[in-house]
Amino acid sequence: MGKVVAVEYTTLDGVFEEPAWSGPYFNEELSDWQARNLAEADALLLGRKTYEGFKAAWPQMEEATGDFGVKMNSMPKHVATTTLTEPEWNATFLPGEVADAVAKLKTEPANLLINGSASLVNHLTRHNLIDEYRIMIFPVVQGEGRRLWDAGTKIALKHTGSWTTATGVEVVTYVPA
Repeated sequence: MGKVVAVEYTTLDGVFEEPAWSGPYFNEELSDWQARNLAEADALLLGRKTYEGFKAAWPQMEEATGDFGVKMNSMPKHVATTTLTEPEWNATFLPGEVADAVAKLKTEPANLLINGSASLVNHLTRHNLIDEYRIMIFPVVQGEGRRLWDAGTKIALKHTGSWTTATGVEVVTYVPA
């Protein structure tokens, strides 16, 4: 049975979007940790917006990012979309209701990694389909912008680990309680 792991960037005040604010704090520790997250995954699970952004960026970054870029570009991607019709970049589009499709994927022995994709994370959280949340909390307050958690999304979590980078990023891991 596979598991779904969500890896997310947030500010101290919970802002999720346009994480250019993460740049000054991103270091080799986070890069190595992200490489381990990707290495554990058999496929990516993405929302449409994240898929389109990744699909546009990663093919051009493969040479600069080495093995990480090779895996990002070659691994399967499962995409939640109701608007796209032609899958590219090793993607398949999730059929029907997203929660049902992900529940079916979880019956297979593949680990799925979600990066970004806040709408997808919120939807799957409401359906109890995420097995682990790995959240990087950057020491920045944005004051405005889209938050990771939508109004109405509720979940009780159990802390399973945390560590802090040399640049002050708190990396926290939770599982549903």
